[in-house]
Amino acid sequence: MKEWLTAREIAAETLPDMPTTESAVIRYAEREIWDTHVTYARKRRGRGGGMEYHYRLLPTLAQVAYVQRHMTIGAEPVEVATVANPHEPLTRNAETERDARLAILTAYALFSRGLRLNQQACVQIFCDRYEMGSILVDGWVKAKVPTIGRRTLLRWMAEKRVGNINALAFDRSKARAGSGLLDTASDGAVKAFVLAWIAANPALSAEIIRGYVELEFGAQLVNRDGEMKALPPVRTFQHFIKALKAAEKVVLTKITNPDKYRSTLKLRGTGSYSWVNEPNQLWMIDASPGDALLLDGRHSIYVCIDVATRWLTMTVSKTPRASAVNMMMRKAVLRCGVCKAVKTDNGSDFVAEEAQRLLRSLEIETVRSQKYTPEEKAFVERAIKTVQHNFFSQLPGYIGHNVAERKAIEDRKSFAQRLGEGDLETFSVSLTAAQLQEKLDDWLEYYYHQHEHAGLCDRSPADVLASSMAPIARVNERALDVLLMPVAGKDGMRRMTPQGIKIQDNYYLTGSILPGTDVFVRLDPLDMGKVYAFSAKDGSFLDTAICPKLSDVNPAAFVKATKQQFNQMVSEREREIRKDVRKLLKGPSGIDRTIELAKRKSAERAEASANIIALPKREELHTSSQLEAALDAVSRSEPAKMAARVADLHAEVLADLKPQAASANVQPIRTSPTPAQRFRRWLDIETRMRAGQPVEAAEAHWAGSYQTSSEFKTQKAMFDDFGDQAPGLRT
Repeated sequence: MKEWLTAREIAAETLPDMPTTESAVIRYAEREIWDTHVTYARKRRGRGGGMEYHYRLLPTLAQVAYVQRHMTIGAEPVEVATVANPHEPLTRNAETERDARLAILTAYALFSRGLRLNQQACVQIFCDRYEMGSILVDGWVKAKVPTIGRRTLLRWMAEKRVGNINALAFDRSKARAGSGLLDTASDGAVKAFVLAWIAANPALSAEIIRGYVELEFGAQLVNRDGEMKALPPVRTFQHFIKALKAAEKVVLTKITNPDKYRSTLKLRGTGSYSWVNEPNQLWMIDASPGDALLLDGRHSIYVCIDVATRWLTMTVSKTPRASAVNMMMRKAVLRCGVCKAVKTDNGSDFVAEEAQRLLRSLEIETVRSQKYTPEEKAFVERAIKTVQHNFFSQLPGYIGHNVAERKAIEDRKSFAQRLGEGDLETFSVSLTAAQLQEKLDDWLEYYYHQHEHAGLCDRSPADVLASSMAPIARVNERALDVLLMPVAGKDGMRRMTPQGIKIQDNYYLTGSILPGTDVFVRLDPLDMGKVYAFSAKDGSFLDTAICPKLSDVNPAAFVKATKQQFNQMVSEREREIRKDVRKLLKGPSGIDRTIELAKRKSAERAEASANIIALPKREELHTSSQLEAALDAVSRSEPAKMAARVADLHAEVLADLKPQAASANVQPIRTSPTPAQRFRRWLDIETRMRAGQPVEAAEAHWAGSYQTSSEFKTQKAMFDDFGDQAPGLRT
């Protein structure tokens, strides 16, 4: 590293606290009398002459910058003020104190070089001359350390020799922080007690709080060493309370002034809505009383902001109502298109069914912010503040943003001037609500939307909107006006009756809606005698209903025409239904359809259970006194005669059937097996099964299923009574 520099070389280094031109460096050297330091100033030996100066003559910061710039690894260490260690957790005051002490040590090294005195004598002479101002140091060093003692300087030198330069750091403001009597008394109980009173009542004076402490803890307090100390004076309490309020400012503000905490101190963060980058992706809406009086009183403004473009839409309303929200949404939709989502707070005008119905009809998603969290709608809150401060403050009738500003405006006139005046004269009110709306629209169009915004990278809302390539969802204005019509009653639901749709005490007639139909009714705001009926199921438009009493029509003629329309509609519908009825009557009867369906299901069940064989059920004879009497009566009769009579009847039937069966062109009446034949089949299968002969699975399954039928039980009873002589079983 080059230690000797010319004025030109010093200027070329552009060091801190040093001039940057050669002539200026020469004048600086003359002012600082560098030529008198024979050890660090010498004549230049090269051509041209001039002076050379050792870098140690440079100011402290210049020395630090020069050494850091040119020092090399392995070079001999240079005694210069060491910069702060960035890894040490030091305060700014501590770093400044350390650097000042290092600068003093550097000045001592320069002073002691060449002196043939012992260290004690050099230190004493240096301290004396430093106090007299004879030692060359920067002004900020002298201001930081105005005097220095011999033992102090020796201690600093020892710390530097061992490399512990951070031991020289010292923050006087933090030296006793948190170590006072009121901080540590009773293990911090006194501090917590005072803090609680400050939070409960910030208006309490230090004297009153000192009295509370004395009453609670006594006239003496126990310090951290366990010693009893007298209660500090009121002045100490004042300093302590002031420091406590500063240290706990955030928490105390949240407790004592929640609104101020939310608006000024609560952590908000940025970039929460960075995902909103297209117009109409997210709107935020809110309302606020305008800071100006009008000829018809004070009005509120409803504000809608498009987060992506900062485009504003505003309407003036006398009172906060859901209808005002809808009118603002109508204005915004017609101007900017339909948005995808709207964020609102929980105000009654925003959560009202009338406002929510419009948003649902437009298929706009509603996002609600948490209660008492205006920061969730930061964009619209900031927009309202901009309008209040930049627009309303310029209006005639401006009354201020708060009570203090209103009082200041009132005080512009003396009491004598205001005597007998009302607010209109005091605040020079001259605008109507319509004029305010007109001026507000002009201000937005020509000023706000053309003004650059920092949040838009210094672009205006008009430029951002014009540069967007996103499609805009437009709606038909007339259709939108229908959605904005008021509804009947609270929810708009009515039921069509034979008299019509009843709204209050009036009936609205239409011939195209059947009685008993539930409808959703919208009222025409321009014609009391007309309503629009929509389907309560799917929202489709049904018809317009007219109240003859409230409309400019002939009631008798209108009712007659409506009845004719209704009768014609019912007759047409009746003809269609009767036509379908005739088609049904030509087909099978209802019972035939039912039986056919039952047969199909029975066949499906049989097919599904084809692989299942039903096992025979265990049977036992049931008897009673009446059954025994009936059996006795049967046994006493002539069973042979009865059997013969049954056989004769059977023979007669067969004789009647033989001529028909003999004809080849006659279709037999019965093609399916008779009950007797099915029972004989069962007997055959049962006989083979008992004899151990092979039986097919299908036959066994049929036998098991047939055995559970009522027909089997009848045939079995006849077989038990007559044996093979039973009718139908004789061979």
